[in-house]
Order: sequence, then structure tokens, then C-alpha cells
Amino acid sequence: MLESLLEEEKGELTELAKEVIEGLRKHEILSANPDIKFNKNLTLGQRLADNIAEFGGSWKFIIIIIFAIFIFAWMTINVVAVFAKPFDPYPFILLNLELSTLAALQAPVIMMNQNRQEERDRQQAIYDYKVNLKAELEIRQLHQKVDHLLSKQWERLVEIQEIQMELINKLRGR
Repeated sequence: MLESLLEEEKGELTELAKEVIEGLRKHEILSANPDIKFNKNLTLGQRLADNIAEFGGSWKFIIIIIFAIFIFAWMTINVVAVFAKPFDPYPFILLNLELSTLAALQAPVIMMNQNRQEERDRQQAIYDYKVNLKAELEIRQLHQKVDHLLSKQWERLVEIQEIQMELINKLRGR
């Protein structure tokens, strides 16, 4: 019945819709955390990239004291050593090169993390669709049951009213 209803609305049933209908038949619960399944299949490199991207793409990384101290010390040493022979004079070209290299290494790692996050989001969207479709189908079933109960109730009310009318007519006849 649900299959025909969905086919009527959408043209043909997708695999997701068939999965949801089968879950309804078996009274399965779709509530599960899709991240658990997704995270279970990550390789060591992917987990490492996620951790690096989480740290490298955060304010912790920018504010971290060791990094700030390193840059400050680099500039101080090279500014104070102006009269001596500084190893990286004022425009700090070597420091810029190191920071650019760090950014060049960080960027692909962060992008890999974002790609995995997009895949995780796609899987979450599929999961949400399945849950929403199941909820919609269950609500429709409930509506049908309520409509059926209402029609039976109306029939029963009509029968009661007919009995009452017969009793009233008998009482008037006396």
C-alpha cells in the first residue's frame, strides 16, 4: 500500500524508499548515529589529517604560545642584530618562506578534512531523508487509521441516532 502511494507521488521507488518501506514492515528503528559507521571506516591517514586540520584550522593554532614566541623571537633577534650580521634581515624573507611552506602543507590537509566532512554531510543528509520519509509514511498510516476510526464512529453514531429516533417515535405513539 505504501509502495503504491510513493510510486504514485514520485514515479518510481528509489533504493532509499524501498529501504524505508522495508524498515516500516519490520518495525525497525532508523535512529542511529551515521557518524559511528563513517568514522569506523577512516584510515590512519584520514584520522591524522582530521586531527591536524582540527588543530591547524583553529584559533588554538594561531594563538599558541610556542608559535607566537617563535615568530616574536625570530623578528626580535633579527631586528636587534641589525648592527651585527642578522641571518634574516628586516623584511624577514626566510620567515615568510617558512610560514608560506607551513600554509602550503596545511592547506591540502585541511582540504582533505573538508572533503571528508562533505561526505559525512552527504551521508547525514541521506540518513535524515530516510528518517523523514519513514516519519511521513508512519504519519500517513496514522491518518488512515484515524480516518477509519472516524468513519466507524460516524456509522455507529448514525445507528445510535436511528435507535433513538425509533425510541422517540415509540414514546410519541403511546
